[in-house]
Amino acid sequence: MPAIDTTLCPLCGQANACAMAAGLPAADCWCMAAPVSRAALARVPEPQRGKRCICPHCAREVSAVPAAAADKIPPSSPPL
Repeated sequence: MPAIDTTLCPLCGQANACAMAAGLPAADCWCMAAPVSRAALARVPEPQRGKRCICPHCAREVSAVPAAAADKIPPSSPPL
């Protein structure tokens, strides 16, 4: 089985800009300062959860619930 490319978003296939995938501390990642849609996280295929991070664009996925509601993960949450 081919290795998983941790630098690509599992939803769109584009670069995910993940600091950890680049060998940097998690605290340096964009996801620590931006809300991440729970709906987008739920779309990550089960075998890739916890192995590949989504990109900033997919993280902003619009859901039926307003952005200010509880469907957002606060910036202080750990990366995928």
